[in-house]
Amino acid sequence: MALTAYLTQTRSLLQNPGSASTSLYSDTDLTRYINLARGQMSIEPQNSCIRALGSISTVIGQQPYLFSNINTGVSATTGIAGVMNIRSLSYAVPGSSGALWMSPRTWPWFSLYELNNVVPDSGPPREWAQFAQGAGGSFYVSPLPDLAYVLSCNAVCYPIPLVDDTTVEAIPYPWTDCIPFFAAYWALLSSQTQARMADALNYYKMYEEFSDRARKASNPDTLRWMYQQAGDPAQGPKMGISGKAGAA
Repeated sequence: MALTAYLTQTRSLLQNPGSASTSLYSDTDLTRYINLARGQMSIEPQNSCIRALGSISTVIGQQPYLFSNINTGVSATTGIAGVMNIRSLSYAVPGSSGALWMSPRTWPWFSLYELNNVVPDSGPPREWAQFAQGAGGSFYVSPLPDLAYVLSCNAVCYPIPLVDDTTVEAIPYPWTDCIPFFAAYWALLSSQTQARMADALNYYKMYEEFSDRARKASNPDTLRWMYQQAGDPAQGPKMGISGKAGAA
């Protein structure tokens, strides 16, 4: 969705038409709220809607790597600003067209069993663990790479800010329908009046509803629980919790 469309829908929710003689919210402010909404929405676990298979090359004898060095393509073309977290890693097997999956580990496990070694092993990277968090995140691999391996990163990403209608929108439909509600929430919070802040909470509830609809609509019918955002359909009965009839 283009920035102008986001602005039009957000103004409509705020009853702030562009033709009004006195504007309660400037386009500069609304654009800022829209970009805040886009960034926050895209990184929420139940969304994780911007995905990329990024790549990064290992360095011989080096274990730590930065998210910022993962190549997800040219941002002006993909609309991706960077990587927020990694779902899985694999490495390309030298001399073949194949790849091998790397086992993910928790940091405490990895630091005890992989880093706690006076003479570290070297070879193809078989395991990995995330260390630093967020957009400035990092991960470690083990054993020490003995060659420059190309790692394929199944990554959750966040978008570049929309500047005008030529900026590429990385957020896919139907999550784009969530953004105006979240942007209106930010705008109404800025008014700092009790009535407006109550309206803000109502818009946030609408944002959550549309976000939930987007996730459910995007999960396939076959193995629809294979995404971590969908949850385990049998978890409720396992815990003795009864949900809505027909809920997945």
